[in-house]
Amino acid sequence: MTTHRLKVLIKYADAIMNGTKTFEVRKNDRNFKVGDKIVFDVVTNEGYAVGAAARHPLNGATYRIDYILDDFEGLAQKYVALAISKED
Repeated sequence: MTTHRLKVLIKYADAIMNGTKTFEVRKNDRNFKVGDKIVFDVVTNEGYAVGAAARHPLNGATYRIDYILDDFEGLAQKYVALAISKED
């Protein structure tokens, strides 16, 4: 099992926190596996970790990869959709 630190834009962070966004679409350059963990680092919509983004409660929260959709016609090559859930 691997823990991945991933940046996430602040515009998606609230939806992840409240459970309405239960997936991540990412390039599979990290060899994601079911059971791996994701720790999020919230950044501004411009990609910087300042102000509200740096203080967002999703920072440091751990999520588990529950399912991986890959090799799907609707995904760009080498991209996957990760079903995620909050770790207790």
